[in-house]
Amino acid sequence: MDLLKLVAFDPEDLAVISAHLQDSLLQVGDVVYLPKERRFAIQVRRFDWEAASPQRRLTCMHFEHVTGVRVRGIDQANKDAVLNLLAIAFEEKDAPSGTATLIFAEGGAIQVDLECIEMQMKDIGPVWAAESRPSHEDQLQAAERP
Repeated sequence: MDLLKLVAFDPEDLAVISAHLQDSLLQVGDVVYLPKERRFAIQVRRFDWEAASPQRRLTCMHFEHVTGVRVRGIDQANKDAVLNLLAIAFEEKDAPSGTATLIFAEGGAIQVDLECIEMQMKDIGPVWAAESRPSHEDQLQAAERP
């Protein structure tokens, strides 16, 4: 089993990790912010876009040097609610600080304020067959409408 392990130290690295995490599924209860450790972490069921057949992998990711976290459009009390991660965007403030925004389907977002980018993504296993390959056709068609 090939386990993917990636580290990000700049916006370009973060964009690569974002592509690998696109369409990852997670539960609200899989998100944790540890202010004393200045760490934000999540566990996801990552869709493996590079696999020959549709599959998901259990994957963890975390940011270091976190100064704050804000949540919008997500019911934090419903720990079993499933979120679909679409992308991670980064907005630089005063280099190297900035905000990483985890963007979810249905409009939810988590903003992670960072002193600098230090993020790691690591597959931890197991791997299982996915029911289907994620599709964004409905979103593309909606974007094309006048």
